[in-house]
Amino acid sequence: MKGRVLIVAGSDSGGGAGIQADIKSVTAMGAYAATAITALTAQDTEGVRAVHPVPLDFLRLQIRMSLDDIGTDAIKTGMLADSATIDTVCNALEGCTAPLVADPVMVAKGGARLLAPDAIETMTRRLLPLAAVLTPNIPEAEALSGLHIPDLDGMRRAAATLLRKGARAVLVKGGHMEGATLHDVLATAEGTEVFDSPRIETRHTHGTGCTLASAIAAGLAQGMTLRDAVLRARAYVAAAIRNAPGYGKGHGPLDHAVTLDPSRLPT
Repeated sequence: MKGRVLIVAGSDSGGGAGIQADIKSVTAMGAYAATAITALTAQDTEGVRAVHPVPLDFLRLQIRMSLDDIGTDAIKTGMLADSATIDTVCNALEGCTAPLVADPVMVAKGGARLLAPDAIETMTRRLLPLAAVLTPNIPEAEALSGLHIPDLDGMRRAAATLLRKGARAVLVKGGHMEGATLHDVLATAEGTEVFDSPRIETRHTHGTGCTLASAIAAGLAQGMTLRDAVLRARAYVAAAIRNAPGYGKGHGPLDHAVTLDPSRLPT
């Protein structure tokens, strides 16, 4: 096991996304996952039924205790819910030099809103400048950049805008774009690169954003370059989708254990 990742995100009772997907992904990448939970959700593959926020003092304590004892080599943020939570997390991380992978979770796969609309400005002002890499999907990139994204060029423009807003790197994910080929755009101060892969036609894609961001964070915690961490994370997510177990009536979970082979354990 190499690399410590502190994950600050919400819990998914269905286990496919949120803190559960984060822990599984970091573990599958061979790194260590610590957590600070921002909210509890009651959800399944068909949608979110209820959200229960964690008290901010308790959230702050979770972060502080993890950093003070175990420490961290990278941080991943997911569901932050509202402005007060974003401010609390950013304040708690002040002075921490570990790279931050910020997944701006706004809407659940089933359509439930997971970020208050008035918190977008707070996220842009407070979280983006802390992000070593921001990982929005297309709707999230549109909300944060203020731009319409109809195509690949639109993804490039949005990524460039988000760089100007403070993020050190931006990975705009193209899963919401139609077409047989999926495009992800990675933009840094050095330039822009597009990663292509065949689209996998399946409804079992719950938690792909959480999974990708956490796998990237694990790579950074292990000393990988951002590009290499992104490439490995994309390969992992694709394999996890292809091997999805088919659970649930809606958007089912991935096979986060695709990298593991228990049959190799001694008996």
